[in-house]
Amino acid sequence: MTTPLRHRLIDALPFWLSLGMVPLALLAITQGGWWFLLLPGYAWYLVSFMDLALGLNHENPDPDTPEENLHWYRAITLVWFPVQAALIFGAIWHVTRAPDLGGWEKLGIFFGIGVASGTIGMVYAHELIHQRNRVERWLGDLLLASTLYSHFRTEHMLVHHAWVATPRDAVSARYNEGFFRYFARVLADCPRSAWAAEARRLRRSGRRATDRRNPFWRYAALQLGMLALAALLGGWQGLALFLWQAFVAIWQLELTNYVEHYGLTRKHLGEGRYEHVLPRHSWNASHTASNWLLINLQRHSDHHYKPDRRFPLLQTYTEDEAPQLPHGYPAMTFVAMIPPLWRRRMNPRVRAWRRQFYPEIADWKPYNRGDLPMPRGAL
Repeated sequence: MTTPLRHRLIDALPFWLSLGMVPLALLAITQGGWWFLLLPGYAWYLVSFMDLALGLNHENPDPDTPEENLHWYRAITLVWFPVQAALIFGAIWHVTRAPDLGGWEKLGIFFGIGVASGTIGMVYAHELIHQRNRVERWLGDLLLASTLYSHFRTEHMLVHHAWVATPRDAVSARYNEGFFRYFARVLADCPRSAWAAEARRLRRSGRRATDRRNPFWRYAALQLGMLALAALLGGWQGLALFLWQAFVAIWQLELTNYVEHYGLTRKHLGEGRYEHVLPRHSWNASHTASNWLLINLQRHSDHHYKPDRRFPLLQTYTEDEAPQLPHGYPAMTFVAMIPPLWRRRMNPRVRAWRRQFYPEIADWKPYNRGDLPMPRGAL
């Protein structure tokens, strides 16, 4: 049974958990030392302990809840870019002028900020780029530019959602593929894939890939603006710290992408055709606290099934409908960094998923290798 969400701040407040990282970041920036560990400690460990204490949340909101009832839920995603920009560029200005901060302290501070911009900023950008509202899409673009990952918008919208759980989708991690191999692959493949997707889109309307309507021009301008501001505020050191922050954020995003679809594949129907996307093609997690921090990103099965739903309205599924992660994303991404441990935890679950949903498939070798055919012209 579902119930409509109410237009009350108190109901939306759990999803504002991300703001708890702001005072921790300020402590790290002003105090130096080991204070930066508070940021990953909050995002990874405290939230994982809260998941253990609070358990799972199987309640589903009414997906037909009116848009006006979602104001306080949407607000946290709207305010985050100015918060994140102030943290990144304020920290650059401060640490490059603080004589008492050592090099390792500065790297630590920007590691912590990268955790925030990856764990929170990237997730909020993902929510914003899915919206039709131009202000929200622009805020999503600004968040992505602040981590030098603007192509994610094109790759996610035009490639990932269309080809998830098929060989065409670079960010659907293959069965038995370790994270580090996966990370190197997506860093190389996704920018090219995004450019090719925009080029195809423009060709269909009779335009060249270099047409001014190609969003890569906007991506480049925004990213160059971010780099210029970092250099203006902190010189070469500020630029280097900004790049380090961006790398940490990208690592966090791709760790999450790795977990979301690991080993899951859509059934090949022959002649390069695949079944429609279903909830079973993404890992679902109903853990309460990590879904608050990540604005229901862990209800990923529903996000791919119904991509137009705003985060407060995403549904969770039972194990009869979608595969379930044993822990929330913060804990699972930690496990993913240790490939032998990850395979020990997840490969049996992938095999159980195959037996449950596709008992008729006897030979999984082509799926494991990722060499199944694609529709003509898909690449």
